[in-house]
Amino acid sequence: MPGIIGKKIGMTSIFSENGENVPCTIVQCEPNVVTQVKTSDKDGYEAVQLGHGDQKESRTSRPLAGHFKKAGVSPKQTLREFKFKGQEEEMAMGSEVSVELFNEGEFVSVIGTSKGKGFQGVVKRHGFAGVGQATHGQHNRMRAPGSIGAASYPARVFKGMRMAGQTGNHRVTTENLKVMKVVPEQGLLYLKGAVPGHKGSTILVKK
Repeated sequence: MPGIIGKKIGMTSIFSENGENVPCTIVQCEPNVVTQVKTSDKDGYEAVQLGHGDQKESRTSRPLAGHFKKAGVSPKQTLREFKFKGQEEEMAMGSEVSVELFNEGEFVSVIGTSKGKGFQGVVKRHGFAGVGQATHGQHNRMRAPGSIGAASYPARVFKGMRMAGQTGNHRVTTENLKVMKVVPEQGLLYLKGAVPGHKGSTILVKK
């Protein structure tokens, strides 16, 4: 199985075997259910669709209700696909995937939506230093973007120019996070370092 859907709980720290205090993010992964297996012959690519979190039938649309009924599982809140190759025999419809998929010491990638920070200036968004010093006639220019470089040629602003705008709220992938601890009884993963997203957000953990 290439991955699992989980929920970010928060951060803590644990002691490693050599006594080092390691900051970790706790991810709770309730057992995921295989709701669909896609194949190259039928769908054009190979992937497995997992469902996470129970949902009331009254809050499920009829097309999705039929989709879950076909898979023989109860309605789920979140559906995500994980691509794979040559593992169809391990992924029967309705089978469960738990945190026992991961081993302590291996490295994983985590995908989530970063925290939204609203409309921000160039200093916070891109790390600009502002325009010059506070002396020599400067007035309220310390956090200003300065000139953006356009003149009679090219007489326009190039696409991708670093300027003020919305910060955060993007799909972010953090790679090579070490699995420090696995707690199968509670469905918890302890990952070294920080992962994108706010507490309670849905994230994907991939091998």
